[in-house]
Amino acid sequence: MTLKDNKPRLRWACRRGMLELDVLFLPFVNEAYDDLSPENKDIFERLLVCQDPELFAWFMGHKKCEDEELNSMVQLILSRVKV
Repeated sequence: MTLKDNKPRLRWACRRGMLELDVLFLPFVNEAYDDLSPENKDIFERLLVCQDPELFAWFMGHKKCEDEELNSMVQLILSRVKV
């Protein structure tokens, strides 16, 4: 079973070691995740496997993610979540 098939496990995977990431991921999952295509749900799940320092750099604009799919997901999350 993947995370996309189990919303409580997905929410748990969104809890990170950095509050800055929690305030991005958790609202996104609660408000926008269900509207994603199956392909984008897979990309989001891949994003959750990335390390916190890497995610932080991408979301804060310190570094661009080289993986275009992941970068598109980062941009989508940033556009959907108003922090």
